[in-house]
Amino acid sequence: MSQQEFLETVMKEREYLDMKASAAFVRAQAGFGAALKTSTNPHFRSRYADLSACIEAVIDSLHKNGFALMQKTHECENGVAIETIFIHESGEQISGGIFRVPAGKQDPQGYASALTYARRNSLMAASGIAPEDDDGNAASKLKPAEKKMQIPAKVGGQDYFDKCDEQERALILDFAMEIEGAETDQAIFDAYKRAKQMLDTEQQTALWSKVSSQKRTAIKKIGQAKNAEKNTWTDVAQCDGKDAGSK
Repeated sequence: MSQQEFLETVMKEREYLDMKASAAFVRAQAGFGAALKTSTNPHFRSRYADLSACIEAVIDSLHKNGFALMQKTHECENGVAIETIFIHESGEQISGGIFRVPAGKQDPQGYASALTYARRNSLMAASGIAPEDDDGNAASKLKPAEKKMQIPAKVGGQDYFDKCDEQERALILDFAMEIEGAETDQAIFDAYKRAKQMLDTEQQTALWSKVSSQKRTAIKKIGQAKNAEKNTWTDVAQCDGKDAGSK
């Protein structure tokens, strides 16, 4: 066999293995479930899907179709980077790409929370699953007065955040990271609005303390615009003595 024929044979075998792994992943995904929002906390007014719920949604179907789940860490300055990889029994791998998350606090606790957040969201993105949809139902049950947005009066939530348990801190940081990841003022505002519907007053104040001044300014900017349209917002200029600017 010539070298050219040998290379062509190897390439065909590789293509076959790629197709075999891809076909197996299609079958596996058909068996994935929704990530059930089973985690609760006495402080919460809602449920959320934690990392274990996301793994439970996919692991059985992955194993039945010849896949192992691996989440690999990568170098990441001031945060964590996770790559979700599905390893097929043929030897082929399917990667979901690298998902980077900044640590909300530069200490072991902050990095642990960021790691949990990154693993959960990287897995959901790579596998194509989503949490069960009960957010709309929860929001529809709020009384009209509860639907009005009121930005926390001051940035003083660090004390409350420090005394939270790990699950509550993770939830607050989840919302903070969603806000920080939004690129436009409207997207930032929408992310904050979703968080407000899910958190109680103390949690909202803790969240506000975890949002950068740039994002707080964007939120207040939209709030001022809405306040000008109709009187449904509190005076955003009183939100934070450090960040509030004159109208």
